[in-house]
Amino acid sequence: MSTQHKFQNLQAHLERLIVGQSHLINRMLVALLCDGHLLVEGAPGLAKTRAIKVLSMSVAGDFHRLQFTPDLLPADLTGTEIYRPQDGSFQFRPGPLFHNLVLADEVNRAPAKVQAALLEAMGERQITVGSVTYPLPQLFMVMATQNPIEQEGTYPLPEAQLDRFLLKVLVDYPDVEGEREILQLNRGEALHTGGDEALFTPADVLPEAEVMAARKEVLNIHMAEPLEQYVVQLVVATRQPENYGDDLAGLLQYGASPRASIAIDRASRAHAWLSGRDYVSPEDVHAVAHDVLRHRLLLSFEAEAQGETAASMVDRLLERIGVP
Repeated sequence: MSTQHKFQNLQAHLERLIVGQSHLINRMLVALLCDGHLLVEGAPGLAKTRAIKVLSMSVAGDFHRLQFTPDLLPADLTGTEIYRPQDGSFQFRPGPLFHNLVLADEVNRAPAKVQAALLEAMGERQITVGSVTYPLPQLFMVMATQNPIEQEGTYPLPEAQLDRFLLKVLVDYPDVEGEREILQLNRGEALHTGGDEALFTPADVLPEAEVMAARKEVLNIHMAEPLEQYVVQLVVATRQPENYGDDLAGLLQYGASPRASIAIDRASRAHAWLSGRDYVSPEDVHAVAHDVLRHRLLLSFEAEAQGETAASMVDRLLERIGVP
């Protein structure tokens, strides 16, 4: 079985275990294939933690969940040096960031110093403690969650850190049929004591080498030059929206950085690959555009007063830029 088929089977298996969150599952796999990080926003109880935990079991990666709180310290993430009185030396004890998949739960509850430590880990794939820098695992992915309901005691993420996330996914409640399936799945799991580990056989688990091979296949997916120009034009349009209509002038304070162009390019390739194709189509670009751009656009006060959102701005730009 090819690596592509294995990932498609994995996606189908995850959708059976995480009911009603097909979009989230697809974007987790896209982020994994693109060597990127994922920011998820949604109400409590929508299986965000379970989703990445089950994903870590499926790719032979170790998982760690971090509950972010206002009293968290950078050393609680990175690790710290422990004094050894027997020989008077210091020994570094790695923190939870030295895992393959890390869930930063309610990331906006941590103060700026902690967010800065996470920023270095996400962007540079390394941890610096004192004067020594330690590399993180080759397979390293952060999935951070935000609760949109309660804002008291939170610290908004700085723009530089938001830009480090490949995608921002909005998670909503399942429909009525999905809610019924969740009840049935929960009853079935309550009847056995194997835990989530029992849901995977050794044959279901993808080794790290196979994940790295899949990433290379994704990079080799064909994207036509006109479509590549379309991606660049879309990102540049977020910086100069007035070029696509006088009614768009002044609605965006800041547009997306070049990281957005890279993110759309790689995410659309991964989306096409997971769909079973060896080329990128405009539909793939449209499928990932909102998740790539929604956290990279800074709306003006005028736009907010008019009821505009980042999603609506992306919609308007997609409508006005001609598809190749």
